[in-house]
Amino acid sequence: MFLAKVTGTVVATQKVASMVGQKLLTVDPLRIDEKDAGRLKPTGRTFVVVDTVGAGEGEIVLIVQGSSARYTPETKPLPVDAAIIGIIDTVQVGGQIIFKNEG
Repeated sequence: MFLAKVTGTVVATQKVASMVGQKLLTVDPLRIDEKDAGRLKPTGRTFVVVDTVGAGEGEIVLIVQGSSARYTPETKPLPVDAAIIGIIDTVQVGGQIIFKNEG
């Protein structure tokens, strides 16, 4: 699992039938900043993921990848290898909250 920030949406008008109606988002994975452990920073990679929880642009989310992406009831029949399974409320590292969802 990893944390990521939702950066946008993907629209594909032509796709396999099982993907019709699935919301696709772009996300940038996050990591703890090695110079300032009190903040998260992007890794510089972008993923396309299927959204199972109704996430929106700008939110910090929890992603699963690989076969784990097909363990939810929503994704079991889908040809996906990355899925959003949660919207993050807080991230705490070493007793310090480094992210708090204010929305």
